[in-house]
Amino acid sequence: MKYNRKIIYLAGFLFSISIALTSYINSSFLKEFVSEYYIGVAYIIASLITILGMLEIQKVLTRIGNRKTTLIFSFLSFLSLLLLAFTHNSFIAIVSFIIFFTTSNLIIATLDMFVEDFSKNSSTGKLRGIYLTIINISWVIAQSISGSIITQSSYKGLYLFSALFMFLVCIIFIIKLHDFIDPKYTKIPVIKTVKSFIKNKNISKIYILSFILRFFFVWMIIYTPIYLHEYLGFGWEKIGLIFTIMLLPFVILTYPLGKLSDKIGEKKMLIIGFLTISFFTLLIPFIKSSDFWIWAGILFATRVGAATIEIMSESYFFKCVDKEDANIIGFFRNTSPLSFIIAPLVAIPILFHTPSFSYIFYILGALLLFGLFITLRLKDVK
Repeated sequence: MKYNRKIIYLAGFLFSISIALTSYINSSFLKEFVSEYYIGVAYIIASLITILGMLEIQKVLTRIGNRKTTLIFSFLSFLSLLLLAFTHNSFIAIVSFIIFFTTSNLIIATLDMFVEDFSKNSSTGKLRGIYLTIINISWVIAQSISGSIITQSSYKGLYLFSALFMFLVCIIFIIKLHDFIDPKYTKIPVIKTVKSFIKNKNISKIYILSFILRFFFVWMIIYTPIYLHEYLGFGWEKIGLIFTIMLLPFVILTYPLGKLSDKIGEKKMLIIGFLTISFFTLLIPFIKSSDFWIWAGILFATRVGAATIEIMSESYFFKCVDKEDANIIGFFRNTSPLSFIIAPLVAIPILFHTPSFSYIFYILGALLLFGLFITLRLKDVK
């Protein structure tokens, strides 16, 4: 069990480097093929396909198992990265991005099921904290090198480098985890799954909070690089360094907060997280300076709140489910692709009808305050 845990931690680390290298530049890359106002459409299509995949994942897991499923998705993701590196065709670029986005989100869900296999309620926060800390370290490493890679070899080099790490993930699932025993994945119809979320107030509230956090991540991933690069004039190397500093709270805070949640519960820390993230997000539109340290500082502060919310919502949710609940876990993971549908749909009219690009951060701050309201109505679970 401990051996498998280490393998999953390694797979999660390599996979996350691959994802993190490209996440903050995908929107700028797609901007070479479509207008910035319509980049969100590509994310919407990819997200719809991802949600359909999440809803059907139980059938695939039951038929071929979690190891083979993860391997197939990893290989498709690897191929899509190669296409993104070499294509000059708009259609191929968009389709490859959609495949990459979809398979990446599905891999996140399958890795969750491996982690859930060795997690017990009494230590869920601790083990989730270790896993998320490893994931977040990979994000920091990726952001620290992504800017210089783009500067030296453009987008092609970055996608190729990302493909290398995804290839290593494929190797892991080819040669390891053959002894993993799949649980009996519970088949629950979509309507019944939705009803179970609605009926269980704890799960439904944490689902909403997770969605709000993912909405925040989506707007930051799609629109912050564009804002910093196109409107404030930052080069990619500086943006990479800003994002490296920005992501440090996920490394510093996730593990100790995960352990803390096992002792005191999640609600108190969720309140602190939403207060922090709301305040500093609402400050963003007021900053007109292009000073490196000001932007590194304020984005760092928003991620202090985000890191707190992430580990607390993860710990809370996985204390409410078991590893057999593939549909429940898959539905919970739909918060990410669902936010990639709704966030651009909200952003597009705002970008067209407001006098400044920065107005999106006012709307984002208001949504985060709504998350604080939901948190106040949450009950801790043991």
